[in-house]
Order: sequence, then C-alpha cells, then structure tokens
Amino acid sequence: MDSIVNSIDHHFSGLPDPRRQYGNITHDFHDVLIISISAILSGADNWTAVSEFGVQKFDWLSSFLNLKNGIPSHDVFSSIFSKISTKTFSECFVSWTSSICHLLPGEVVAIDGKTLRRSHDKSAKLKAAHVVSAWANENRMVLGQVKTSEKSNEITAIPELLQMLELKGCLVTIDAMGCQKKIVAAIIDKEADYLIAVKDNQPKLYTEIRGAFKANNSNEYIDVECDYADHIDDGHGRVAERRCWVIKKYISERTKEWKGLSSIVMIESTRSVDGKTTIEYRYYITSSSQDAKKILHSTREHWGVENSLHWVLDIAFREDEKRIRKGSGAANFSILRHIALNLLRKDSSKLGIPNKMLKAGWSDTYREKLLSGLGF
Repeated sequence: MDSIVNSIDHHFSGLPDPRRQYGNITHDFHDVLIISISAILSGADNWTAVSEFGVQKFDWLSSFLNLKNGIPSHDVFSSIFSKISTKTFSECFVSWTSSICHLLPGEVVAIDGKTLRRSHDKSAKLKAAHVVSAWANENRMVLGQVKTSEKSNEITAIPELLQMLELKGCLVTIDAMGCQKKIVAAIIDKEADYLIAVKDNQPKLYTEIRGAFKANNSNEYIDVECDYADHIDDGHGRVAERRCWVIKKYISERTKEWKGLSSIVMIESTRSVDGKTTIEYRYYITSSSQDAKKILHSTREHWGVENSLHWVLDIAFREDEKRIRKGSGAANFSILRHIALNLLRKDSSKLGIPNKMLKAGWSDTYREKLLSGLGF
C-alpha cells in the first residue's frame, strides 16, 4: 500500500486542509482522503456510506493508516469536502492523472460538460453544479475537470481546463459550445490540434462553411483539395451511413481569425430505421492534417466522453441521483469519482465497472491492487 499512500502524499500535498484555520483537527486529512477514495472504489455513493465503509473496514484501513481517533462521521466527511477548494483539488487530480496516463500521439481528448442534476438547492437558491471534463479516448481515463456555475460558463471553463493539461500532439474535440477563438488559440498554444463542431452560435462562420460545401458539391469539388471517406453500420434493425468531406487548406478572411485552422469538414449522416430515413449534416473546423477517414473516426471517438464517462458515472456511480449540496461537496465528490474510475479502468480484466466495484467491496486484496494502480 506504500505506492498509493506515497502517490497521494506527492500529488495531493498542495491540497490544504480547510480545518487548519479552526485548529482542533481530530482526523488526519491524508486519512480522510484515502478512506474516501477506497470507499468510492467499493461502491460508496454518499458520505454516510463512506463513513460506514470506514467502520466496516477499520482493521484493513488501520494496517496502513493512523486512525488514532477512529473513523470520521459522515458529517465530518461532508464538512471537510464542502470546504475544500475545488480548483486546487482539480489541479492535484490532474497532477496525479498525468503520472499514470501517458497520452499517445494523435490521441483524441474529448472535452464535454455534465450537470450534477440533483446537486441544486432551491431553498438556498443554488443551481446544480456543472463540471467540464477532459476524456482521453485511447487511455480511457479522465484527465481533469473544472467546475462551472452553469452550462453557459463552459466557454470560460474550457480554457481553464486546457491550461491545466499537457496535450502536446493530441487532437482535442469539443462540441459547438467550444467553438470560440480563445479556445482554439489555447489548444494551438498547447501544441495540440483541434476538431470542433460549428453551429449557429457562430452564425457567420457556420453560414460560410455550409455555403462552401454547397458550392463545391455542385461542381464536384474540382476547384479545391478535398478528401472523402464513408462508413456504414448495419445492425439492430437500422442502417447508418456516415459520409465525410474535408476541404483542405481552406482560407478566407473570416477563417484567418481562427488560429491554426487549416481545413473545414462536413459529415452527412443517413439513418434508416423501419423504412424511415433521416439525413443530418454536421460541420467542423480543424487544425489537423488528418485525412477524411481519420477525421470521420475522430468525430465518433468524441462520443467516448458520453458513452464511457458520463454514462458510466450515471449507471455505475449513480451520479445524477446524488443529493450532495453543501458548499463544494458535489464537485469534490465528482473528483473522487473520477479518481476511482481511473483506478478501475487501469484494471484490464473483463469485468464491467459495476462488478469491479462490487469485487473491491468484497476483497481487500483486489482493492489494494486497484489502489496501487496496477493492471492485471
């Protein structure tokens, strides 16, 4: 257990104990953090469960922690994490994740936001917490998160998150909310590439790109450098075809304002279900030199943040049901979930996340291996 203890000591040493200003510290801050991570790994989804895990696993925990004053109550866990600086906790989390996650050249890093739905408090006039996370698709790990007060603030949160991360050589994908010149510039400054959706929140850019594809499609793209790829999925009673065009070296007075922009992308999605066919068009800007086949694949990989992160948090961790509302507690519990998920992902066994959590609750040996960050 020395590895996880030393890792916590090293990467989370900059996280100040919020009780320092009051004195009379009964439970060691380091112990509180490790008990919380161990409990959430084992399926605890609220502070009462975290405290009860500590009580039930006291002998195991005391084999490597001090615990001279026993296990903190749920009120103590709640009070401590409600006062911890979420920004500082996020920075420590990024530091720890970067030590166990090695990004691959060209790896898709998808950035997306998620509302912690039941963290609102109407009586206190507090809106639900909203967090923006970065998901490394090949590594299948959360790289970092930033809390915002509401969804509209993703525009300011994304640059803050980008600033924390090491992204050299990666392809950062974001939905249309992130189609902002400052965000594009921040990605290029990180020596990464971007692939960002364009919708009518950037009406002039959207109109120009859509018009460029319409005009060039009519003359079969003979006047531009264009790459094309398609992919067909056939299964579960439906047929889905995705066709991708990439106009390379696209330059106009407007696109010059977008740092690094080299190509524009159009994807046509055709779905046929029970004899009914729908067609949807999506547009993107990119600084990448990838061909159309890779761009098409990268747009699909972006949804790993929904399918492999947000969905898992809701189904395995039941995140959307949790009524943690006090102070920064909801956002900080979210960071603890991300720590637990990253450790669970490092176990390469074929068990799903819910069953890994059950096994961690049952087996001290398995839990120790997860905490040591070891794959099997």
